[in-house]
Amino acid sequence: MVYENLKYRIGITLIKGVGNAIAKNLITYLGSEEAVFKETKKNLSKISGIGPVLSEEIVKQDVLRRAEEEIEFIEKKNITPLFYTEKAYPYRLKECPDSPIMLFTKGNCDLNAGKFVAVVGTRKVTEYGKENCQKLIATLAAQLPQTVIVSGLAFGVDICAHKAALDNGLSTIAVLAHGLDRIYPGIHRPTAVKMLETGMIMTEYLSKTIPEQQNFLQRNRIIAGLCDATIVMESATAGGSISTATMANDYNRDVFAFPGRVGDERSSGCNILIKSNKASLIENADDLLKFMSWDRIASPENKNYQTSLFVDLTPDEQEIVNILRKSPDGLQANDIATVTAKPINKVSPLLLEMEFKGLLKCLPGNLYRIVK
Repeated sequence: MVYENLKYRIGITLIKGVGNAIAKNLITYLGSEEAVFKETKKNLSKISGIGPVLSEEIVKQDVLRRAEEEIEFIEKKNITPLFYTEKAYPYRLKECPDSPIMLFTKGNCDLNAGKFVAVVGTRKVTEYGKENCQKLIATLAAQLPQTVIVSGLAFGVDICAHKAALDNGLSTIAVLAHGLDRIYPGIHRPTAVKMLETGMIMTEYLSKTIPEQQNFLQRNRIIAGLCDATIVMESATAGGSISTATMANDYNRDVFAFPGRVGDERSSGCNILIKSNKASLIENADDLLKFMSWDRIASPENKNYQTSLFVDLTPDEQEIVNILRKSPDGLQANDIATVTAKPINKVSPLLLEMEFKGLLKCLPGNLYRIVK
């Protein structure tokens, strides 16, 4: 049944004229992706937005043969397909109306944990741009180690961002404009392979899809939709990074840009984004963290305060503090009870007492986090 289900899920992406929005409407209306292929042409043509021409394309079964071929490729290459109704599908992307119904992923990264930051820009990055990129990501790694860096594996800012993330122990994701049967550009294959250890490569495209120009524009919406914030490091007035920033704005996501010198073509796009209020000006990671109101780990000057704060802990309290220090996003009471192997009726009063002492704070979603 899993095989059959996947066949229909891939198949619906192959129907000519059925894009992501129509596919989602069809599945909602008929109850499942399999039902789309089981329905009669007559009944399909009566559905709003379908009509006789599109219903004719839907009832053709040749796309299912291609879907079966793709399943063989997926199994051979250990690729994980993600359908938009699955829990593992990135919730941020699901919020976007034009999000792909299917993603193909390879690697080891939770797409629903941590802070996701897109770092994009020109392929002709300057040394100034590289330095800003490296400093930004190094600081994020030090102050917000659960950050995930997202980019497109292209020349310039993209590959600089991926490498800086790897150098600083951060997870990083590359969104590709082609199938997972290739890496483009090929010179970046070693970086892509290294990313698989704690990060991921992903695409909405099937194998045998070549990296055509329109695919890069399409994939930019995934980069924007995956992330809490998009940062443009350097960019001309036109290009992929500007389209990514525009899409992020359309999704009501935060957009930031590093300013550049007046008259410098490779910074003109950033300056225009800032002047038109389509991006907030930042100069470093600290600016980003302040804008986003993201908690950072304790800085060196606060270590003495933190040490004094936690000096008189009971063994049970110390155990909980140690657990929460390893979970920057926080944990629910039930999760803490599971990790400590203590009953919830013992853990809940402990958490309440620790909150009264100012050791913990309770966040929306009943998440507990230690005070930084």
